[in-house]
Amino acid sequence: MSEMILWGGIFLVSLVILIVALYFMVRKVMKLGFIQKLGRGKKKQSVAIAAAFIALIVIVGAIFTTVLNSFIILLHLMVFWLIGDLVALIFKKKTNVTFYIACGLTAVYLSIAAYLCFTVVEKDYKLSTNKDVGSIRVVQIADSHLGTTFDGEGLNKYVDMINEVHPDVVLITGDFVDDATGRDDMVAGCEALSHLETKYGVYYSFGNHDKGYGEASSRGYTGDDLIAELQKNGVVVLQDEAVLIDERFYIVGRQDKSEESRGNERANMKDLLSDLDTSKYIIVMDHQPNDYKAQAESSADLVLSGHTHGGQLIPINDVGILIGANDATYGLETRNDTNFIVTSGISDWEILFKTGCRSEFVVVDING
Repeated sequence: MSEMILWGGIFLVSLVILIVALYFMVRKVMKLGFIQKLGRGKKKQSVAIAAAFIALIVIVGAIFTTVLNSFIILLHLMVFWLIGDLVALIFKKKTNVTFYIACGLTAVYLSIAAYLCFTVVEKDYKLSTNKDVGSIRVVQIADSHLGTTFDGEGLNKYVDMINEVHPDVVLITGDFVDDATGRDDMVAGCEALSHLETKYGVYYSFGNHDKGYGEASSRGYTGDDLIAELQKNGVVVLQDEAVLIDERFYIVGRQDKSEESRGNERANMKDLLSDLDTSKYIIVMDHQPNDYKAQAESSADLVLSGHTHGGQLIPINDVGILIGANDATYGLETRNDTNFIVTSGISDWEILFKTGCRSEFVVVDING
């Protein structure tokens, strides 16, 4: 229930911002010279033409992206226009050229943001431990949301990139698929995972989108169908379970926090790790980074998460922390003796832009 209230609040705030932005843009556009000419100096006609002009921007943006991304483009245009007007005010210049400058800046800025979203890089971390585990190379993948920036077949490109770093183990920390991911993409993505070349295998834990929020019929498969396809392709699915690898380290897959809002239970950290040999290195996969206190007080050595998409867009990067939804947004953090890594993800959800971060897969070298 608390999660529903949180997202309901975010939706209402976003709606208010959108309404204010649309009002602002119509008021600004109606004052442009060519709009005034088309409206023949009549206010109502100018307002109607300005509204139609804004609607055209949204429609064109939606055709090439989605409605959500179209409004994001519009919001950035508004921000750059405001900045331009502020600069003009400081220098006491009255001009409409700021609109055209804002359009150019928006195009350049969001083109870079799209590039950061659609291209994937390797992000490296080096960790040390007093435990006698030798060396372990872990590759983490999260938030592929198949069908967003690449489809199931497209995952093969990144499988090849991962194979080039010669991982000991690959961990997939949730949101492999999305609510809108079709069955064909899901199957193709699972098949791509079978081509991963590792020493100890591929392990998977659920994210909040993997089981789907709507009816299974809308995308053609259930969470159990996803598990079956993953297992068919050699992926080990862990749901509040732990596996000891090579008598050196554990892989622990935790159920996602969204299970609580679905009316299900998930193990707390103390119970989940209670029977493990703490002389071994313990790696926990937990999709949402929002249980750091309990995890830092547990025997976990490393916790891998995704979910935040690196904060997605400036300036909302750390909103999740401010509202209490996340304990971290991106990167490496250490609390007590536990290391936490949050990845920005290998792809994205509905928003096709990333500013302040970029898409990645993670390579963690652990040395004992």
